[in-house]
Formats: sequence, C-alpha cells, structure tokens
Amino acid sequence: MVDEPDLGPVYGFQWRHFNAEYSGHKSDYARRGVDQLAEVVKKLKTDPNDRRMIVSAWNPQQLGMMALPPCHYAFQVTVIERKLNLLWNQRSVDTMLGLPFNIASYALLLHLLAKESGFDEGKLVGFLGDVHIYENHIDGAKEQLSRDPRKYKLPTIRTDGFNSIFDWDSSMTKIEDCQSYPAIKFDIAV
Repeated sequence: MVDEPDLGPVYGFQWRHFNAEYSGHKSDYARRGVDQLAEVVKKLKTDPNDRRMIVSAWNPQQLGMMALPPCHYAFQVTVIERKLNLLWNQRSVDTMLGLPFNIASYALLLHLLAKESGFDEGKLVGFLGDVHIYENHIDGAKEQLSRDPRKYKLPTIRTDGFNSIFDWDSSMTKIEDCQSYPAIKFDIAV
C-alpha cells in the first residue's frame, strides 16, 4: 500500500511505463518501461489492421504497490472499415459514479486516437464485470431511471489545435450542445 497522495503505479503509469521500477509519483520515468500507448499509436499509423493493439493497466508484479488494483484494467483498439473502435474491460463497476466517468474518459480517448491516426470515430464498447449499485445510491439510481433519455440529444465533442495525443491538453477539447437533467448527488461509497 502507498501513502497519500501517491496511488502507486496505476492506470497512466502502466499505460506509459509498464513494469518500470516504481519509486514514487514525483520521479521521472521518461524512457522507462513499455510505453503501451505509444505502441498503439505507432500500430495505428503503420499497421492499423493489427489485432494486438492492447493496453493493459493490470500488472501482477506491481499490484501490491497500488492503492487499489485497476478497475478498468485493459483496452483494445480495432480499425474496421476506416473506423477506430475502442473496447475496454472493467473488473469492478460502480454503476452510478464510476461508470459514467469511465464512459466519458474512454470516449475521449477514442476521439483523440481517431484524431491522431486520421480514422473516423467508431464504436465504444465496455465489457463489464461485477457491476453493482451501492445501497446509498439506490434512491439516486431510481431517479436516474425515471428520466427519459430521449429528452435531450447527445452532445458533440470538438478538439481544436490538435497536433498529437502526446501534446494534448484538456483546454483543446470542448463539449458542445450539452443539455441535461439536473445533477443527482451520489456520495462516494467506501
């Protein structure tokens, strides 16, 4: 277990520095470990039909160093008929808080990878295990289910000034035409 605010070698660390020796969140890991994201980008540009464009955050050698083992532990990219698709795997799913964030995050990643590689945006697919709703989320879940999702059209995403996913900054991306019901408050279940 690691000390706060250091979560250990989770998610982004494994994506960009898989299996590098971990010495804290403030260390410089440049050119250490396997940069799985860079490998996917390279394959998209040189061999987009490759069926091995997979990024894993699940590193059994370093699980004990992580504050929490990855919930969304891997994703795969495929290109079919000039459309880039992203499929992610998740071992544990907090339906009301985590899942919406995971959907939005992987949709953004799909968008950025498509911009990087020049492919059209395809499908986002989640493979979800141990899907659950915490007891303190039940009333909010009922409220969510009472709402008609057709009331509002889906927003669009736009990214300007994009050169590379590796130089991307969140200020480059905007959500447009976003309309929604009022927020439902969910407390974190620990």
